Amino acid sequence: MQADKGGRFARTGFIYGLVAYFIWGFFPIYFKQLKHLNPLEVVSHRIVWSLLFLALLIIVKGEVAVIRRIFSDKRALLYLLATSLLISTNWLVFIYAVGRGEVLQSSLGYFMTPLVNVLLGVVVLRERLRLWQVVSLGFAVCGVAVQLLLVGKLPIIALVLAATFGLYGLLRKIAPVEALSGLAVETGVLALPAFCYLLFTGYSNGGHYIGRLPQDLALLPLAGVLTAVPLILFAAAARRLRLTTIGFLQYITPSLHFLQAVFIYREAFDTPHLISFCCIWCGLVIYSLEAKLRA
Repeated sequence: MQADKGGRFARTGFIYGLVAYFIWGFFPIYFKQLKHLNPLEVVSHRIVWSLLFLALLIIVKGEVAVIRRIFSDKRALLYLLATSLLISTNWLVFIYAVGRGEVLQSSLGYFMTPLVNVLLGVVVLRERLRLWQVVSLGFAVCGVAVQLLLVGKLPIIALVLAATFGLYGLLRKIAPVEALSGLAVETGVLALPAFCYLLFTGYSNGGHYIGRLPQDLALLPLAGVLTAVPLILFAAAARRLRLTTIGFLQYITPSLHFLQAVFIYREAFDTPHLISFCCIWCGLVIYSLEAKLRA
């Protein structure tokens, strides 16, 4: 009976994780519909509408006291100030990449994130690299080098996405806060400047506070729900699943980005790009197998 209960618990977590990563995976299609807007304007809407949605959840769940405790804890607040800057930068660069037709780079960035996490563990947490982790990082470096030497440019977007999301994950791991309350404080910190920016752009654009097209009236407020829901589902999945399972699930999002970039948006994907991605994929396979065997 206990084993069956544990199995249902894990299956539920697996479903939560799948849904979260699939929502993130289809973000390029969603944000492509808003490419006519300034990326900073879209991010500002994402922050403001997220705060409204999260505030409602906080009230319904009765966690207002938790938010008060976070604001009285200087250490937790400092961590969340840093994470709010990192996640907003990540959002901004991702939306910029989608609007510029660089979904392939966003895919590369999120494929690289687990390997960046390994590097951050060494640099920040003073963890010792194991042999196969060194090999996996070596493949990642080769992938970036191929982009620089054969494609002719450094994948700046991919590197910024990987670095900001990797650092965000590290700091949220250290920060003494839960997922929902932490996200609410992060968006709360960013909400005032975001709202002021929207007022400014709305005034400058003749009162267009919510985009310029009829579809913007639905898509921009929906950004708040699409920001919060997968993060909440991911937090629920993380409590129910092994880290190795989460590790394998996280490849769903960049894989979907990759497929959309190549087959829907027809972005350039030639031999040098293929070599670069193969290097990153080899590094991920080695990293994942090593983690699985150790577990």
